[in-house]
Amino acid sequence: MTVDDPLGQLAAWPGVAQTVAEARAAVDGLLNHRMLRQRSAEVSAESSLRGARASAELDGAAVELEWLRVQLMAGGPLTLPEPGRAVVEGAVRLHAELGTMLAVWERAPRQALARMHVLAASGFLDSTELGRPRHDAVAEDPLGLGAAPDAATVPPRLNALADLVVTPTAAPALVTYALVHGELLTLRPFPAGNGLVARAAGRLVLIARGLDPKSVSVPEVGHRELHTEYAAAARDYAAGTADGLARWVRHCGRAVALGAREGLAVCEALVRG
Repeated sequence: MTVDDPLGQLAAWPGVAQTVAEARAAVDGLLNHRMLRQRSAEVSAESSLRGARASAELDGAAVELEWLRVQLMAGGPLTLPEPGRAVVEGAVRLHAELGTMLAVWERAPRQALARMHVLAASGFLDSTELGRPRHDAVAEDPLGLGAAPDAATVPPRLNALADLVVTPTAAPALVTYALVHGELLTLRPFPAGNGLVARAAGRLVLIARGLDPKSVSVPEVGHRELHTEYAAAARDYAAGTADGLARWVRHCGRAVALGAREGLAVCEALVRG
């Protein structure tokens, strides 16, 4: 770790190391499940569906998991009133395509973010607003975080975030996950759909940095279970204080651990048939 490794410095803050270890242990327990030696693709697909559902709920569009499964199997648009339908469909579409964006994410994060936003928001934003940083538009705020940063700050902060993603770091994957997730929630670079994109980008970090290479945990479920804490911790991150950043990382660690528990539930369901 050096002064040129800000993420590595964050990993050394109070309580972060323990959080990282606990999240790592939880995900490792999931990755060691015997079902992943046989049917990891099925677990990953179910994780994607559950993650999409939880992410949509955090943006105000709640649906039952089994109802959503049946609707998707039937094909066609979901029988759900707007705007919830577009949010759920966007979340499902985004999570279904996420694995195809891994190489782009590791090479050109801003390009990946633009593509993620197109997938997430094409049902509820004008085509001229898809994949492009907001200019004068006021960003939606489903988590109640308060006013978003001025639009003029969006491009340079996105560039800085992209630089962090592609710069080597000694920081654990969880710390990078928290930074990417928290920065996108705070910055809200698009007029709407930012929460869906932030949580999906976080999942890409967990895959790319090797914490969950098979994408079988469901961190979005963890954030949903801790939804009140999620919003409060995101506000802590946005405040930019050392204590606030550390609290956000600790929240993310708890959410990732809960997401591993959800992945274990998927594995056990497959065992039972």
